[in-house]
Amino acid sequence: MFDQPIRLWQVDAFTDQPFAGNPAAVCVLDQFPTDEWMQNVAAEMNLSETAFVVATETPNRFQLRWFTPATEVDLCGHATLATTHALVEQQIAKTDSPIRFETRSGELTCTVSANTIQMDFPAEPVDGTIATELCNALGIDSVPVYRNRFDLIVVVDDASQVESVCPDFSRLQTIETRGVILTSRGDAQAIDFVSRFFAPRCGINEDPVTGSAHCCLAPYWSSVIGKDKLAGYQASRRGGTVHCEVNGDRVLLSGNAVTVMRAELAVTCQYKSD
Repeated sequence: MFDQPIRLWQVDAFTDQPFAGNPAAVCVLDQFPTDEWMQNVAAEMNLSETAFVVATETPNRFQLRWFTPATEVDLCGHATLATTHALVEQQIAKTDSPIRFETRSGELTCTVSANTIQMDFPAEPVDGTIATELCNALGIDSVPVYRNRFDLIVVVDDASQVESVCPDFSRLQTIETRGVILTSRGDAQAIDFVSRFFAPRCGINEDPVTGSAHCCLAPYWSSVIGKDKLAGYQASRRGGTVHCEVNGDRVLLSGNAVTVMRAELAVTCQYKSD
């Protein structure tokens, strides 16, 4: 057991206003605890993601893991944005060079300019299919459905349909996928596409703003619209905008973040050697 106070921040990502965007918890540690302990903390936080971050011996290089209330995930955009924001705000990381994270999806690089954080993530190309059961669970007619290594992507005709869908989450939970992305072209000025993200199998019925989903949304809509720089709006109740740039097999995702809480966990940390 380890009795040193464990620092934790709650940060709203992909927004410049508190109580908007997507909240993530960020837990800064000297070393990784047991998986069970991190999963318990993530369940206690009950946010879409809780990030656990450990500094390496190299300046501005960290190890990073992400947990939903139910499981560990391979890639998370908004919690990476929140982690970068917290590390910079607490002067744990510096902004004069890229901040690098070692993750289950390889190295992710973040750069900070003024109040904006840009994340360099892998692009996630999609393959086409038709999934009638998925469309039924969303309550829509059969439309094009695509898949990448994480999620299913459902493309509909207009933004109003994206905003009005009321999924049957019990049926969605039976479909083997991390999450379901519902998307269409945007209908507002300066917004190229809109989306929503549902992940009941990960303990998240609807995620407010999903950075990793834009790793496939940006390349898809770039190929449809014909431009490399796009703005995506995730039309959840909280809502948030993700600025995207497609660069070959990488996607640059940019956004803001706001700290809404600083705390210490009043429980001891459990390590594998305990």
